[in-house]
Parts: sequence; C-alpha cells; structure tokens
Amino acid sequence: MGKKRKHAEASEAPKEEVAQERPKRTLLGWKDGVPEKQNSSPVFRNREKVLVTCSRRITYRYRHLMLNVVSLLPHCKKDSKVESKESKGATLNELIELRNCSSCLFFECRKQKDLYLWMVKCPSGPSVKFLVNAVHTMEELKLTGNHLKGSRPLLTFTSNFDKEPRWKLIKEMIVQIFGTPKDQRKVKPFHDHVFVFSIVDGHIWFRNYQISVPHNETDKVDRGGLDKLTLVEVGPRFCLNPIKIFGSSFGGPTFYENPFYISPNQIRALEKKKKAGKYSKKVKAKKRRKMHELSNPLEPDEFADLWKD
Repeated sequence: MGKKRKHAEASEAPKEEVAQERPKRTLLGWKDGVPEKQNSSPVFRNREKVLVTCSRRITYRYRHLMLNVVSLLPHCKKDSKVESKESKGATLNELIELRNCSSCLFFECRKQKDLYLWMVKCPSGPSVKFLVNAVHTMEELKLTGNHLKGSRPLLTFTSNFDKEPRWKLIKEMIVQIFGTPKDQRKVKPFHDHVFVFSIVDGHIWFRNYQISVPHNETDKVDRGGLDKLTLVEVGPRFCLNPIKIFGSSFGGPTFYENPFYISPNQIRALEKKKKAGKYSKKVKAKKRRKMHELSNPLEPDEFADLWKD
C-alpha cells in the first residue's frame, strides 16, 4: 500500500485550472473582448427603406400600377391596405415605424376614379401630394424592353428641376426614395435600366428604359463605344401633378400650393354643365321658334282650297 500524504503536502498540491468563460459574440463584435478600432472617417451606408401601400377600394388598374412600382424598387416593403380617412396620417406613421422604414409611397384612390400619390419622408417630413394622370401599366403597354429584376436604376432629371426651390425639394425626395441602396440584400450590383423624370407643363412625367447593348459585344463596352448603347422602354408610364407640399409627415404647415391645380371634381362638374347646357339651348331654341311663328303669321294661300272640291 502507498503511503498517505501529510496534511501540509495535500494542501500544497496543484489545483486544477478553471476555464474562463468565453466572451459573448454579437453582431457588432465580441462583447467582452478587445474593443474594435473606430474609424476616424466612417463610411456612409444608405439604409433607405420605402413602405408602399394603398387605400381600400382601389381599382384593379391602379393596384397593378402600385405592383409595378414595387417590382421596380427592391428596397421597398409592401403592406396591406389602409383606410383613407382623416386619421390615415397617424395610422401610416405608426405603420412606417413598425416596419422600420424611412419613406412611404401611399396610393390613395377616391371615388374609384381619381388616384393620389403621397410621397413622404418619415417621421419629420416633408411630404408631397400628387394627382396621378395618364396611367399605363406594364400589362397594358406590352413593350419590348426587359431588364433584370432587382438591378439598380440610373436616375436622370431634366434641367427644369434646378430652377425653382419646389422642384429642387421634389428632386431630392425622388432621389432618396427611388434611388436603390448599393448594399441592399435584394439588389444586383450593376445598372441596366434608367428612370427618367421630366417636367412638361408643370407635370412630372415618368418613364423607365432598358439599357440595351448589341449582341456581338460580349466584353465590356469601352467609354468610346457608348454610342452603341440604345434605350428600350419597359414601362410603366404615369404623370404626377403636384398639389401641395407639407412640412411634416402626411400634413403640417403648407410650404407650397399649386395655383394652377384643378380638382377632378371641378372638371367633372364643368362637363356636366356643358351637357346640361346643350339641352337648355334646345328648349330655348324651340321657345324662340314658337314666339317667332306667333309674331310673324303666314299669309293665307289663295290656292290652298283649290282641290278640295
């Protein structure tokens, strides 16, 4: 049998080392480890997300236009319909915050005839309200152009956008909303189509074109060979008539109001008056004819009773 150790020797025996707890890892690095070095010049990352939704009782044509816009913006989030009432602003602001978005495109349909587009920056604003005219969806046009879904678009503007402050504000909002972020997870890292925004007669006209390269050009096109590129329209088409620019999200102080804007209700009322005017003109013409006949009776014809016998 082996000899027993003395108490002093037993106390001096080496103790087993306990493994230290492993530091927890987070998305930003090790929690208890060495702190990461902070860059003196942080790189800007565009985290723009756009919420696209519509109001209830929207027509199928306007709904298809909204779906076309959703397919063109890979950084957007589509949500269910919202009731278009006076309290829609508070509801939409809460919904945008829940979906973690910074902008909103709200398609509001009135009387199942008129389509309004709200272009909003949340939560502090500003917001622009447009009347949408000349709507043509991709399904209607059946154009030959085609580009890859999820690719980044090039945004082009006419020189009119730099002349007045209201157009400068609208241009900046369009750039932030329709410009696709580079590092978005659903985005393809190249450009193969162009968004064209042009101002004609105080309206913003939207067109979408595919950048087409000749089939024999298998390699990259040189800078000198950019003349070989052509543009083929894809769609959709629509026209935006600005109504008001508000200071905050879905309301607030009015920064600008279009003096040349005429609501569709007034246009329909004028058309009804014109149609009603046609009938009133016919009635007045009949009365004038009767009064003329009574005031100017015809002389009796001497040959009227010639063949009675």
